[in-house]
Amino acid sequence: MDVKQYYRKLREIEDSLTEPYLVIVSLETSDGGKAGCMCEVPRTVAARMILERRANLASVEQKELFFQQQEAARKAAEKAELARRVQVAILADPDLQATAARTISKKQV
Repeated sequence: MDVKQYYRKLREIEDSLTEPYLVIVSLETSDGGKAGCMCEVPRTVAARMILERRANLASVEQKELFFQQQEAARKAAEKAELARRVQVAILADPDLQATAARTISKKQV
């Protein structure tokens, strides 16, 4: 392929894409590319992947599924981070009694 023609087609594809970030679906390639993987990429990357026949734009249903999966993954990560931050203090019996006594004496004052 002629380099000028390649970049001309690349600009045409990029100009036809209106959104700054697009969801693409990968295609199977001879060099080991796995079909069906979705990711969100900038317009320039999407244009290059489409031109090189490594990916297609995702359909509306595929985009919705992708964003639902991303939301579920984000919630799971937040839950795991929250669980990691939970702190547990183990108090010995004398410490517990001293703390309880101080709490009771403060309430009485």
